[in-house]
Amino acid sequence: MPDNKTSQKISTLLDIKSQKCGPRRTVFSVSGNEYTGEWQDNKKHGKGMQVWKKSGAIYNGEWKFGKRDGYGIYSVLLPGTKEYERKYCGSWKNGKKHGYGTYFYNNSAVYEGEWSEDHRSGWGRMYYENGDIYEGEWMKDKNDGQGIIRFANGNWYEGAWQDGKKNGNGKYYHSDKGQLYEGFWVSGVAKCGTLSDFGRDEAPNPTKYPIPQIRLVDMQLVLEEAQSAHLDQY
Repeated sequence: MPDNKTSQKISTLLDIKSQKCGPRRTVFSVSGNEYTGEWQDNKKHGKGMQVWKKSGAIYNGEWKFGKRDGYGIYSVLLPGTKEYERKYCGSWKNGKKHGYGTYFYNNSAVYEGEWSEDHRSGWGRMYYENGDIYEGEWMKDKNDGQGIIRFANGNWYEGAWQDGKKNGNGKYYHSDKGQLYEGFWVSGVAKCGTLSDFGRDEAPNPTKYPIPQIRLVDMQLVLEEAQSAHLDQY
């Protein structure tokens, strides 16, 4: 009869043999999930496809020690069908969207750009469902930094953003009236600046009279003083 040491050696050997390493056919878990692909040290590692039975989602791409890492495509099952809809394709790191990738939201909204730990962060372009397009910097899923948004009605804003709102110096072009506002914004509200005609002759609904030229002795100084007053409030 084998002693305890011998039993432990046999047990360890069997455990090593049972560990998955290299390419494998589909492996089913107790929950019903399926994985087909490569393994290393008993963890998903390399290229493989994971199917989550409960959520009806599929990930097909690269893995690193049990987590999505590298390039991969994540898709979800459309309700009431057997068809899958692509939701994200791009880079992953440590199981999260990280790097460059494209995410498909519902109703034609799409984001393509940089990600950091599952958040839109860095440079990116967002196509909104209503036709608006934002291109610029992001921080934790919100417009933050320098960026430009082109509205579906033809207007656009270019300048500074913070926490998803216009904040800082920027320009807002009213294409319907042929006017350009240049100034300073705080939490999405224009605080001080100048309004001038810009493309007035091509505008579909220009104002009745042109905007007269500003005749201040030192217009820039007046704007800087107004801007400084608003900055002191925050």
